[in-house]
Amino acid sequence: MAGSAPGGGRPLIITEDPLLLDDLLRLCAAAGAEPHVRHAVPEQGGAVGAGAAGADAGNGGWDCAPLVLVGDDAARRVRGAPRRAGVLLVGRDLDDPHVWQRAVEIGAEEVLRLPDAESRLVDRIADVVEGAGRPALAVGVIGGSGGAGASTLACALAVRAARAGERTILIDGDPLGGGMDVLLGGESAEGLRWPDFAASRGRVGAGALEESLPELHDMRVLSWDRGDRVVVPPAAIRSVVAAARRRGGVVVVDLPRRVDEAVAEVLAQLDLVLMVVPGELRSVAAAGRVAAGVRMVARDVRVVVRGRCPSGLDPESVAGLLGAPLAGEVPLEVGLPGRVAEGEPPGTQAKGALARFCDGFWQRALGSAQGVPA
Repeated sequence: MAGSAPGGGRPLIITEDPLLLDDLLRLCAAAGAEPHVRHAVPEQGGAVGAGAAGADAGNGGWDCAPLVLVGDDAARRVRGAPRRAGVLLVGRDLDDPHVWQRAVEIGAEEVLRLPDAESRLVDRIADVVEGAGRPALAVGVIGGSGGAGASTLACALAVRAARAGERTILIDGDPLGGGMDVLLGGESAEGLRWPDFAASRGRVGAGALEESLPELHDMRVLSWDRGDRVVVPPAAIRSVVAAARRRGGVVVVDLPRRVDEAVAEVLAQLDLVLMVVPGELRSVAAAGRVAAGVRMVARDVRVVVRGRCPSGLDPESVAGLLGAPLAGEVPLEVGLPGRVAEGEPPGTQAKGALARFCDGFWQRALGSAQGVPA
């Protein structure tokens, strides 16, 4: 039975094919990895190849490398090495009928043929560099009607998660919302905003993303700026949100009510969407239209009722009318607008109704090994 490969570290390349080696070194560089290169399994006495100066059997060896890229030309020499996870057979011949047999012989997890599989290979290498583990729990917050308080709840959820010690990224998904950094009192904080990622192509490094964002109240914040640009290509949004999730912890996204192609890219990566609905009939009617668009993409949509409902329309009734589970009720918090105006982010008051709701939500969500409990 194959053993588990250790996480983190430098991948190991085993090949003598100079063209294939050039390709693999290029792809490693694109993923931010500096590989060890060998001509054979190190423990079997293979010579050290280019790029492995100073490496020994304990550093870049077959057993300790987190990922092993075996060239087609080296499959015979690798045959008989101890079985382990994280071995990929890589070649450039797209029509080789015997490649799967060689993969079985060396216990490879995947067969990757270049150039077709370059993106897939870069992703696997980058996961090693970043030590990718369990992805972040990603929660979106959307208003069922105008002025529902979705941004306030999104901000409070992120503040409470960060204060609980979770690695937290708050993403502003609404280009017309005025900027989540403003709500946090950090509009002048140094760091990148959404327009800086408009030209992103392919995979975005998770570590680089986190380090580039403003740090406010113990979390990272990706917000819109006050410039004229309000559109980022959907492909760039998909890459950025995926990078945010790869670091683990918690990702909270403040969503606009209109579901366009860019918002759909975000919704597809969320574990849960909380729809904030004021407890009044007109708001419930408006939320029904929003819910219909969100459900076309989102996997799990739940209702948060904000404020007291009029007689005969309790929170369970609101959720029932919208055909979604009830995630809870958030009473209106006295004095919250004034505190926010003075620079105190929502959720800061630990004994406030908003903070209590958020703390309870995270205790249930993060306490479930499978994600958000039903």
